[in-house]
Amino acid sequence: MSSKDKGNEKESSEQKEKEISDIEKKINDSKPQKKENSNNAKEIKEEKEDRNSKKEKHIKNKNILVLTVVATISAILLIFSTIFALLNLGKRTIAKGVSIKGIDVSNLTVEEATNKINEAINVELLLGINLVYGDDYAIDFDANQIQYTYDISSAVKQAYQIGKNENIIFNNYALIGTVLFGKNIEPEATYNEESLNGIMEDIGSKVPGLVVQASYYREGDQLIINNGKPGIVVNKDKLKQDILEKIKNRNAIEIMKNSQEEIVQIQVENTNPAPIDLDKIYAEIHTEPKDAYYTMEPFQLFAEEDGVDFAITMEEAKAIINSQVQEEYSIPLKLTPATKTIDDIGTEAFPYLVSSYTTKYDASNTNRSGNLKLSANKINGTVLMPGEEFSFNEVVGKRTIEDGYRNAKIYENGQVVDGLAGGICQISSTLYNAVLLANLEVTERRNHSFTSTYVPAGRDATVVYGTQDFKFKNSRSYPIKIEANVANGIAEFKIHGIKEEVEYEIKIIPVTTQTIPYQTEYVPDSALQPGEHKLEQAGHSGYKVTTYLEKRIGGAVVSKDVLSNDTYNAMKAIIHVGQ
Repeated sequence: MSSKDKGNEKESSEQKEKEISDIEKKINDSKPQKKENSNNAKEIKEEKEDRNSKKEKHIKNKNILVLTVVATISAILLIFSTIFALLNLGKRTIAKGVSIKGIDVSNLTVEEATNKINEAINVELLLGINLVYGDDYAIDFDANQIQYTYDISSAVKQAYQIGKNENIIFNNYALIGTVLFGKNIEPEATYNEESLNGIMEDIGSKVPGLVVQASYYREGDQLIINNGKPGIVVNKDKLKQDILEKIKNRNAIEIMKNSQEEIVQIQVENTNPAPIDLDKIYAEIHTEPKDAYYTMEPFQLFAEEDGVDFAITMEEAKAIINSQVQEEYSIPLKLTPATKTIDDIGTEAFPYLVSSYTTKYDASNTNRSGNLKLSANKINGTVLMPGEEFSFNEVVGKRTIEDGYRNAKIYENGQVVDGLAGGICQISSTLYNAVLLANLEVTERRNHSFTSTYVPAGRDATVVYGTQDFKFKNSRSYPIKIEANVANGIAEFKIHGIKEEVEYEIKIIPVTTQTIPYQTEYVPDSALQPGEHKLEQAGHSGYKVTTYLEKRIGGAVVSKDVLSNDTYNAMKAIIHVGQ
């Protein structure tokens, strides 16, 4: 090894020893420092805990302050709201912020609020609705048709009671709520459900394009069955809902700004007719013949029924229906008439004579007498069930030469002329008086243009086939039978029945209120000698007559009502004068 290398090795060894010495010194110096660091950490921890304690104390103090402020404000609010509530208890007006059906009633009395709401409701309910189906059907509707109304009284009472409860706290909340958020009361609505359903049924039967269900009818000894046709059906429930929603959601203020009629579209659905149910039809038409009969205790009268049956087997009838699609099918029927009709039952089934009335006629006038007998015989024996209506023109029928009617005197254009079936108004007038005396309900009657000779003015009933009828209804509790007889110059009608619990004595009282003088017409007649006069038609005054129907029980008058107000024209006198 060279001396140089030895020197370098020595120097390196010395350097290592120095580094080791420095390390040991650092280790020795670090020991007291560790203790010092430990003391500092403790101080830091204590300082941190002190700071947290102070922070919690601050927060606690702050919370106490907030709670104190809140409590103070709440107490103040409670005091003022309580005072407000107590003051409101004594008020005779509705609280602020309250409305009924969207109409503000704040600070109004009950009467003022009621008037205000009623005015608004009247505006709402008067608005019409146009119910429309396409371009082909429309019908007007208004709320009055179904008696639509609101319970305004209850709604106003409810509005007035807000804030006037016995509980002050409840009042406070209620009053504050109405001021901040408002309070709207919807009054209860009511309407006539039956009327609304009736309107729906009417609309449902009239809109164009309705489905046609299969139907049938008898025509002599044939049963005619009409096939149905596809079409529409009205959604009645939806239509009802739409109408009621329209009425409910109305606003009076908006209506007054724009009062145009509202429109509701009629909703419909497409549908097919039900198939022909021949078994059901047969069950409905098939009857065995039944004779008319009556029972006495209690009294009941049963009309006759003709027997009806298919003239072919059910299989043959179904084959007709199923053979091919047709608009109508014809099924032959076998009819078996009853042996005893209701008209064949004698008056022993009607033991009480309800009324009778007679008029006189000229038996020597054979044409007129014949007309009276023909028409009376048509009526004789007619039985009317309770509620059943009698039509003179339907029962007597058309007056034709083929039926045996002859020309006789009638009124026409202010003159007495010959006319077919002249005189039968005496039959209708005689029957009219019997009907009045029986206290039956007259449903159609007209007086003559001129007074007649067979009944007093105010007690006649004219008839003209096709234009003027005489009708009445059996308004008694039991059936009645009409007996007619024309013979020996006397036309008589009797009405038989069962005695009611109360039978009135009827008196018919015509009162002439005005006399109308007749005019005289002079007709030049070259066939007469100069100055010679010939009476062609006698003149008769006209009259205005009020007729009363008076009811009595045991001679005491119980009612007196106006029966009719009639005007009879004056009949001019016609005199021929020679030239």
